[in-house]
Amino acid sequence: MAGVDEAGRGPLAGSVFAAAVILDPRRPIEGLNDSKKLSARRREALFDLIRERALAFCIAEASAGEIDRINILQASLLAMQRAVAGLGQAPTEVRVDGNHAPAFPCPARAIIGGDALEPSISAASILAKVARDRTLIALHAAYPQYGFDRHKGYPTADHLAALAEHGPCPEHRRSFAPVRRVCAVWNQGQPDSARVVVTP
Repeated sequence: MAGVDEAGRGPLAGSVFAAAVILDPRRPIEGLNDSKKLSARRREALFDLIRERALAFCIAEASAGEIDRINILQASLLAMQRAVAGLGQAPTEVRVDGNHAPAFPCPARAIIGGDALEPSISAASILAKVARDRTLIALHAAYPQYGFDRHKGYPTADHLAALAEHGPCPEHRRSFAPVRRVCAVWNQGQPDSARVVVTP
């Protein structure tokens, strides 16, 4: 059985990540829980332990561009499908955190609050969260003006202020309302060659 969860539906920038994990019952992992209930330090420690002890795992993503094209829900489901497809073995069942399970080539069910109830989903939530946080920290090196290393793309006051000052970068989700508003203001009075592209 594979547990699946996503991370990064709410941020204004970056990919949405998903992970799929098949745990080894012979090698239990203590302390698994919803990634949001764990400290960053604890998540990092569990990230390595899960990768070491799981029978199979895969971390996948759907890009900001894909989010803008198909919407955040569909992009999250797509990332989940990619994670399961990348396991390298077919699970007998997939359990997904939340109330939407995408189509998989095996039985699947969505469990609301599953990331706190089902160890394999907890493990998936940790892998997805840590992978996404690491990616946003790396993104900070390319776009330091936004402070991605601090807020991981979430709409904090600092992020919104930086977005208003600098306009969006290629990793910003133009279909999200705060980014669309900034694009509209940013484009006022700009020549066509300098305009920021906004998702229809």
